[in-house]
Amino acid sequence: MKTKDIVALSNQELLDKVTEEKAALNKLKINHAVSPLENPLKLRANRRTVAKLLTEATKRKASNK
Repeated sequence: MKTKDIVALSNQELLDKVTEEKAALNKLKINHAVSPLENPLKLRANRRTVAKLLTEATKRKASNK
């Protein structure tokens, strides 16, 4: 997910997306533990997407104070 797309999300959409992406990351991790993923770089990409979303949430929280 691109940074400009993340910035365009509303606060509630951002929090929903964080929850959704974390669930997807956990599912990928479990699947990878059972049998190797076809493309293990998906784990890295998903982890970075979660980090981008959380960074934007933290920025918004800090700017509201």
